[in-house]
Order: sequence, then C-alpha cells, then structure tokens
Amino acid sequence: MKYKDEKYEKAEKGSMKLLPKTILLILLCGVSFYLGGLYCGKNTVEVKDVAKAGTSLAVVDSPQVKSVSFSECSSDFQDYTPCTDPRKWKKYGTHRLTFMERHCPPVFDRKQCLVPPPDGYKPPIRWPKSKNECWYRNVPYDWINTQKSNQHWLKKEGEKFIFPGGGTMFPNGVSAYVDLMQDLIPEMKDGTIRTAIDTGCGVASWGGDLLDRGILTVSLAPRDNHEAQVQFALERGIPAILGIISTQRLPFPSNSFDMAHCSRCLIPWTEFGGVYLLEIHRILRPGGFWVLSGPPVNYENRWKGWDTTIEDQRSNYEKLQDLLSSMCFKLYAKKDDIAVWQKSSDNMCYNKLSNDPDAYPPKCDDSLEPDSAWYTPLRPCVVVPSPKLKKTDLESTPKWPERLHTTPERVSEVPGGKSGVFKHDNSKWKTRAKHYKKLLPALGSDKIRNVMDMNTAYGGLAAALIDDPLWVMNVVSSYAANTLAVVFDRGLIGTYHDWCEAFSTYPRTYDLLHVDGLFTSESQRCEMKYVMLEMDRILRPSGYVIIRESSYFVDTIASVAKGLRWSCRKEKTESESGTEKLLICQKKLWYSSNATSETK
Repeated sequence: MKYKDEKYEKAEKGSMKLLPKTILLILLCGVSFYLGGLYCGKNTVEVKDVAKAGTSLAVVDSPQVKSVSFSECSSDFQDYTPCTDPRKWKKYGTHRLTFMERHCPPVFDRKQCLVPPPDGYKPPIRWPKSKNECWYRNVPYDWINTQKSNQHWLKKEGEKFIFPGGGTMFPNGVSAYVDLMQDLIPEMKDGTIRTAIDTGCGVASWGGDLLDRGILTVSLAPRDNHEAQVQFALERGIPAILGIISTQRLPFPSNSFDMAHCSRCLIPWTEFGGVYLLEIHRILRPGGFWVLSGPPVNYENRWKGWDTTIEDQRSNYEKLQDLLSSMCFKLYAKKDDIAVWQKSSDNMCYNKLSNDPDAYPPKCDDSLEPDSAWYTPLRPCVVVPSPKLKKTDLESTPKWPERLHTTPERVSEVPGGKSGVFKHDNSKWKTRAKHYKKLLPALGSDKIRNVMDMNTAYGGLAAALIDDPLWVMNVVSSYAANTLAVVFDRGLIGTYHDWCEAFSTYPRTYDLLHVDGLFTSESQRCEMKYVMLEMDRILRPSGYVIIRESSYFVDTIASVAKGLRWSCRKEKTESESGTEKLLICQKKLWYSSNATSETK
C-alpha cells in the first residue's frame, strides 16, 4: 500500500508539473494559429521550399503553417477598391459627398480572393515614356476619353492612351501653365518648394510636369464619375492617392506641403464654414502657397463661360478673399486665370485670432491634435502653427536637396527622437538599400517606378533611393509614433494608414512593396492573410515585394505568398542576423480563368 501511495503521490506531482506545460503548449499553438491568420482553402497548395536554388538558409522555427490557397475574384472586381466601392455608395449619405469617403467593409464582408487584371493586360510602359502614354487595356475606360478628349486630358490611339498634357484650365498645355505659375512663384525654381498636393488632379498632368522641375506632388482625387483619375496617374508613374475633402481630415500631418493646387477642381471652398479651405491651411506649411485657377479667379473675363452672372462671381471671389484673410493668407500674385495666396508664417496674425473672441473662423482649441488625421472629423477652426517650432516654415526649411539629409526640427517631437537617431537611421538605410540592390537587380532600373514603403519611420529607404528613377509613397501606421511630419520635412511624401484596412488606391498600382517588421508590430491587430491579400491587390503583375521580418514569421509569410501565386526566396540580411530574414518575392502575371469565380 505504501508503495502504491508513494507511486501515486509521485505521479500526481508529475502530473501537476506536466499540466502547466500542456496548457502552455496549447496556448502557444493557439497563438501561432491566430498570428498566422491562416485557414485551409478548397484547394491546398503544398509549400515545400520557398527558397530558390542557391539559398542556404535553413527553415526556422515558426508558427505551424497550413497550406493556403485563394480563389479568383470575378472579372467585375478587376478595379476593386474595398474602402471606396461604388457598389456600396447607396448605403451612405450624399451630404458633402460623404459616400466618396473611406467606408471599409466589416470583417465578415471582406473579399478573400485574388483580384484579376483586365483581359489583355500588359506590363506597364516604363518610365519616362509612361508619363506620356499607357496601354488602353490596363485602364480600359472610354468615358473619360469621350468626355475629356476635347480638353486634351488624353486621347485613345490604337492600343494606347496618349496624354497630351492638356487640362480644363491649360488648353495650351501643362508646361505653359506651369511656366506662368513659376513666373508668379519664383520659389518653384530654386528648391524652396519641394512638395505639393493637387486636389482634383484629373489625370495628374500637373504633378507629372512638376516632377521634371524637382517638385514631388501627391495627386488627389476621389473615385468618381471620371472613373479612374488616380489609376491613370499611377499607370503613368506619377504619385497619386484616392481621397476627397469632405467631412474628415486628409491623411497627412499639419504643416506638411510646400504648395497646394486646385485647377477648376470645383470644391466649394467658402461653404460649410470654410472647412475645406481650413483643411488646406492645416496641411500647408507656414509660408507655403495655395494656387487656384478657375472660378472665381479672373471672373471679369471668364464669367460668361461659367453659366453664371458677373455679380455672382464677383461675390464668390470677395467671399473667398475674405475667408483667406481671416485664416492668415495673403494674396501673393495674380495673373490671368491664376491666383496665388501665401500662408502667413507670422505669429502676430494667429495671435489676433487667439485674442479675438468674435473671430471667425476661430482658433482651434488645444483638445484637437493638429496632426491627428486618421478618420478625424473636419472642424471649422484654424489650426495655428505651434510657436515652439521655429524652423518649420518654408523660409527656414533648407532648400532641396539639402533638406533631405538635414535633421528636421520635428524629430524632437517623436518619442526618443533626436539628431543622432535620425542620422543613424539615414546611414542604416543606405546600407540596406545597397544590399537590396544586390538581391534585386531590378531595383534602380526602369523596371521599378512606383514604390511603397509600407511602414516607414523617417523615410530612410526613400532617401537612400533618391537618385534612382522611382518615387516612394512612405506609409506611417496610424497606430505608430507620428514620424510622417519628419518625412515631409525632408522633402518626401507619404500618408497615414492602418494596414488592418485596404489602402486608398486602385489594384495593380505599385511595382515594389517594402515591409519592415510590419507583421511583428501589427500581428495583434491585423490578420496576416488580409494584409497580404491587400498587398497582392495593389501590386502590379510581375511586381516585387521585399519583406524584412522576424525569423519567427518568415515561413508563415512564405506560405501565404505561395497561395497568392508569388514566387519567393529567403535571403540573409546585410548583417546576416539570425533573428531577422528577408523574403524577396515576385507576383506572377495571370489572367482570370473564370469570369464568374467566387468573390468570397
């Protein structure tokens, strides 16, 4: 009995020791499954080895990976934009065009299929030739050709769309239009002005012309009845993003752009308490310029063509001028159809707003963070530049290209940010970019034009690639430290975004996506499969992906990539880190096999 009791007691103690280990093992398996965000599809794809011949990396310990496959979306989803889907517009209000803002589908309604290219899709024409022409089958829209060909936006010739460089307000061509603008704003010629935003961009001919003049422009337009303004822009190799000034702030920090432009964009600037113009004021750097061409500018000579009266247009112009003055803009120059206002960098004007209780629009109170810009409602108040920042205004900002490597003042506002950290980041990305080019020779060639750094800090990769024939959309997570202001201060462009949702662009718009630890940092919030499906949606066929990630996630990511029909190989980092690996992937060009495929 005693022996049996002792044996039982030992067994019991052993079981008690084993129990926590068993529970821990179960929990780890569950967490691994959750982090991977994977499930078995109808047709599984066996993943044996994602590394190409010659890769010597061993498979690392990672979450248990199940084979994954994704069905094809039906062909009517070839231009699917999940958060700006015209099929859902009727669900939302028409007031201030709110239906055109971001309205992302809930989790249960997300598509888990691969967006197909249009029939006859071809690899895009390479830059710089692409600025003037693109394949019709890649953006097969006839409406914009029919409606805008008389204004020389574009014209169809055989298998191509040709972009003559015309526009509603520049019938003589965009270059002549910008030449006149430069005469009015000499700062466009000497590197003072580097970043710009074009609201209501058409096919982005203005932004395209400025690229040749060293000015980097974000072309902004909603998904509207012009069908594919932003898609045309990106197909041409010109930076663009879907967006509209409606009820929410644009996804940019305050005091970012050196110049803003509207060419007959038909935005009702003086309505709704002037909130649209107040948003331009917020994102424009002190000393920056706002350029308006079209109604009501030059109303004395143009009013007859605007289906209005000269009295109405005079009234509209006076209202606009009064509103601009009330928010510390001054008329800088005016000639023919172009008027230019400059945002004040003098605190005296803003102090008057603070001291006048009857001022309208009033100064925003301190409860509203100036840089909060992810689903942040517009408010009819003036965001006053911080008096603490002495070097953020345009005059104090170093000229391009010196500003690219000068430590911006706003680095100090980032937690842990200082000059030494910024310079170290600069140096680090020069080394990494050099290593990337060894692993991916297409980087730096005309094969890669549109690049997205999906979770940048200070825009280090973009800075390291500045001499290559490409541009970079720098994305800063809406949940991360706010470093996007620093990106703009360097003379680069970017946007806030939450990768648990779809990005504001059309399918097939980027040649290269870069990821640096995104899955590690966002694994608790975003399912990996949805993030990678979104990456596949916005990546061009034959486009590339560079994923720098914890060794723990590499095989899981590779498994999902295989289900997306990407070919991948594992590589060592430049430091040959044991805890971090690189995946170099390429998306294959495929065509829809069934026009009625599942879309779930």
